[in-house]
Amino acid sequence: MSRILFQSSDSIHKQPSFTNFWVSRILSSTAFQMLSVAIGWQMYELTHDAFSLGLVGLAQFLPMVLLTFVVGHVADRFDRRRIVFLCQIIEGGIAALLLIGNFAGWLGREQILVAAAIIGACRAFEGPSSSALLPQLVPKAMLQQAVAWTTSVGQTSQILGPSLGGVLYSLGPAFVYSTSTIALLVAGILTFLIRMEPSIRKSEPVSMRSVFLGLEFIFRHPVILGTISLDLFAVLLGGATALLPIFAQDILHTGAWGLGLMRTAPAIGALLMSVIFSYYPLKKNFGPMLFGALAVFGLATMLFAVSTSLLISLVALFFVGASDVVSVVIRSSLVQLQTPDEMRGRVNAVNSLFIGTSNQLGEFESGTLAGFVGAVPAAFIGGIGTIAVAGLWMYLFPSLRRLRSLTES
Repeated sequence: MSRILFQSSDSIHKQPSFTNFWVSRILSSTAFQMLSVAIGWQMYELTHDAFSLGLVGLAQFLPMVLLTFVVGHVADRFDRRRIVFLCQIIEGGIAALLLIGNFAGWLGREQILVAAAIIGACRAFEGPSSSALLPQLVPKAMLQQAVAWTTSVGQTSQILGPSLGGVLYSLGPAFVYSTSTIALLVAGILTFLIRMEPSIRKSEPVSMRSVFLGLEFIFRHPVILGTISLDLFAVLLGGATALLPIFAQDILHTGAWGLGLMRTAPAIGALLMSVIFSYYPLKKNFGPMLFGALAVFGLATMLFAVSTSLLISLVALFFVGASDVVSVVIRSSLVQLQTPDEMRGRVNAVNSLFIGTSNQLGEFESGTLAGFVGAVPAAFIGGIGTIAVAGLWMYLFPSLRRLRSLTES
């Protein structure tokens, strides 16, 4: 089996374990998006309270922050495939309990918050464990393609999940919960069926240093530190997507249908670029490509900010999503290839925290700045900020700027 799994192949989907992993991620990510829509909508229907709605998001986000270093240590000590499997099965069980509670009539505010917190905790374990598992499933030469295909999963789920969740919820919450239950259980089965070469793990003693070793490793390697911190600050300043409702209503005057198109445009750009990378991976000049993509991201954000045409805004958002994926694929591949297997869980946990934090804080920063100076200046300043961060990081991390290979330090 191991010889079959790691033989050279022109198509990554000839790697059976990767195919199981990829389909499992599609089902799991889409189900999570559907559940997020249903849980939020039902919470508001039950309470008509914006604060309770905010608590749902907090319940899902807090576990990622609080469990980051525990998650990474667990992913490096135990079988990552089993961790992902258990998380998906537990998430499926929670979806089933939401279904039962909806039918039985005992589903209320507290029950929904507990369910959201458990799902958030499972996602906190599942994300870094999945990322650390990926390099064990494909040859190193195919890792960039694998990352691109896996990135396409996230974009596909962001397009399909909310819309499918909304359509099913219009038929009744039970339809969302039952569909999510089935999807998560099938995802768990596919993960369980993954076959890979067994990895020999060092049984290092649990200590405070071992728990935080991932953070120490990142700070000892400038290329990885530059890569991860670049995502945090670039996305933090360039998060114009939080302002899309303002642009749809007050600037472009399109209403809800225009908002839907604007939310879809970057996801389509990202999905298309993911597929292109899947078939035509980069071979060299990774540093210049990384910073070039960030420049395009910033310029596209600035174009979106000043546009008064829906068509131009959609084109700009398309390039925002496409350029972001170029950056994501390079950064993710770089982190995976330059991190030893025994450290990947802890490093990916820190990386997941930075990504989640940048998305959440980026929306907060954009909204706060727009409250002071208006939506158009806030989005335009965000685009300038992204370009400025790229320029500063080129100076602070020259090894990242000169990077020609994903395996060079």
